[in-house]
Amino acid sequence: MTVRVYEYEKCSTCRQALKFLDARKTAYQRVPIVDSPPTVAELKAMLAFTGDLRRLFNTAGVVYREMGLGEKLKTMTEGDALRLLAENGRLVKRPFVLLKDRGLLGFKADEWTAAFK
Repeated sequence: MTVRVYEYEKCSTCRQALKFLDARKTAYQRVPIVDSPPTVAELKAMLAFTGDLRRLFNTAGVVYREMGLGEKLKTMTEGDALRLLAENGRLVKRPFVLLKDRGLLGFKADEWTAAFK
């Protein structure tokens, strides 16, 4: 099975994740998150794993801050938030990886080690 990794090539965290997968000889497909963000369905699946809508957002990103989403998210519906993410890949936490039994947001070595044994 080839893993789809939504990533941004200038992101050091994404590079770490890809290096991790390379070291384990795990097949993956790079998906440029800015050009091809996750779909609403993929975002819903990730939300089911994380349980927290805010975790799907790249809260450290410039676009997130420029849009004032820290405050807006408090009153935004889940559907509106997911559509916003699906329309703007710069808002999505990366790397973004959906597996059958879990979702990975960002790169935390212990979580990735458990996922790719």
